[in-house]
Amino acid sequence: MAHDEKRSGRVAAGLMLTMAGFQAALAAGAPWGAAAYGGATSGTLDPGQRVASAVAVPVYLALATVAAGRIGSTTARRRVLRVLSLAMAAGAVLNVASPSLVERVCWVPFCVVAAVASWRAAPRPTSTGAGLDVAAAATGRLP
Repeated sequence: MAHDEKRSGRVAAGLMLTMAGFQAALAAGAPWGAAAYGGATSGTLDPGQRVASAVAVPVYLALATVAAGRIGSTTARRRVLRVLSLAMAAGAVLNVASPSLVERVCWVPFCVVAAVASWRAAPRPTSTGAGLDVAAAATGRLP
């Protein structure tokens, strides 16, 4: 894993852990409804939204683990982190359109940083279709 990938992976993992903590707090009844699910609920979320937040917690924890490089093959990590990046970019767009000021102010920059960090954390392919190691070719260390 390249240095930039590691650093970006740590940032993405930290953001996913932050999101897991936020979702856990919402599921437990924290009165942060204005900052979640379009800001339609002020105070504590309704039971259905609390269940959705509880379900999201292990998903974000798993994403943090992938971003940190702890689980998954290189290909699986690249795919998961690219999808995460696109989902976070979509989240930024959705939060821009949110009627909730809290979501626009807090979650838009959060999602943008998470999208960029996730994209940069995704491992780069190291070979071409012919099996040539691109990194080795660039450094002159061919087999």
